[in-house]
Amino acid sequence: MFTTSDIAVTDFRGRVLTADDPDYDAARRVWNGLIDRRPLLIVRAADLEDVSATVHLAVQHRLPLAVRGGGHNVAGSSVCDGGIVLDLAGLRSARVDSKRAIVRAGGGLTWAQLDRATQRYGLATNGGMVSSTGVGGLTLGGGVGWLMRQHGLTIDNVLAAEMITATGERVTANAVENPDLFWALRGGGGNLGVVTEFVYRLHEVETILGGFVMYELAWAPTILRRYDEFCRAAPNNVTTLVVLMTAPTLPFVPDQLQGTPVVLIAVCATGADAEEVVRPLRAFGPAVADFIGPMPYTGLQSMQDPTAPPGARNYWKSGYADALSDPLIERLITHAAGVTSPMTQIHIHQMGGAVAQQDPGATAFAHRDLPYLINVIGMWQDPAEDDLQLAWVAGLWRDIEDVVAAAAYPNFFSHDDSSRSRAAFSPAIWDRLESIKAHWDPNHVFDPITRIPSRTN
Repeated sequence: MFTTSDIAVTDFRGRVLTADDPDYDAARRVWNGLIDRRPLLIVRAADLEDVSATVHLAVQHRLPLAVRGGGHNVAGSSVCDGGIVLDLAGLRSARVDSKRAIVRAGGGLTWAQLDRATQRYGLATNGGMVSSTGVGGLTLGGGVGWLMRQHGLTIDNVLAAEMITATGERVTANAVENPDLFWALRGGGGNLGVVTEFVYRLHEVETILGGFVMYELAWAPTILRRYDEFCRAAPNNVTTLVVLMTAPTLPFVPDQLQGTPVVLIAVCATGADAEEVVRPLRAFGPAVADFIGPMPYTGLQSMQDPTAPPGARNYWKSGYADALSDPLIERLITHAAGVTSPMTQIHIHQMGGAVAQQDPGATAFAHRDLPYLINVIGMWQDPAEDDLQLAWVAGLWRDIEDVVAAAAYPNFFSHDDSSRSRAAFSPAIWDRLESIKAHWDPNHVFDPITRIPSRTN
């Protein structure tokens, strides 16, 4: 049986933490406070040699291996019980080539770090909507973000990836080298190896028209029907997100709204016609707050951070909808009016645009044709409320399952969603992923394709 005495710390340039280390508890925590797992070792890799050595160690001793980038995955995929956590926080280089409009991004970067590096040149790629999210996990599962309707999902902007395989080998994946692997890494969930570096295509993005407009929840039926009409005709240079929530106690929320149920429409628009494109969103009803205006792209990228604090307990249920039908609207509003936690939110992501216009066979991402992605985000702080909050989220999802599509987005899976893995892919994509998995990871060092697809985020 493997014990911590079997490893020599000098085998690694980075730090190795065990349960008796004073920093162990902090190091094993992830963004979702509901996840409480105790790995045998945490290896904070300093370089590629450390990554390779950690994979070898897990293989040699047949230990579970979890790969941590930002630690943001709600299912807790970046930490495991009784195994090894490979922490990529030491791999955070961001090398921007502004002339070629590309960036080479280390697998341990967060989107806040990557955006800061690229925005020095007025450039960006589509990234996560909470800035502390790791680039690796978000990318490998698809990548929903503010620029997706104009420039595609994050995976649509990946030009290459560097990976450590299950045998510890370093390989490059792009359109020419290992093209099957390159296809699978873009949307397949990341269970094929450890991606240590991504190469992203960048776009000119600096000041955008962004922010949100807020309405009282009583107006939600009208707002959502008008929003559905807006989305059907919206140009690619606008991406929006509807949030049904309790107005938070934050400086940018008027005092009289704090603690009341509201419907919020957040927006990112670019181009000379941005004001004209966004104008209808501000006139769906009597707005109680309008915070839409020119802002730095990084400001929009961090706008949701205060409502997604690290350590809060999270339980999500999510899926796609092919329309905002009256039954769906009515049920979402009913549940939004009866939330059991003021931190809980219901998100409706506007998809389409460049997401739907990509070649559907070019990546392992499915369901590009569906116009809405719904995410029910149960969030609370007190562990004593776990049963109550879990039941509320599960009850809402049961209530809408018959009016949403039988499709799933792997980046929004919770810890008990492994049975839904196949719903994230078409049968053809699933079969191809299984074949590629059998080639690159036949012994299932990383998560089997038949479970939640990734241990990376």
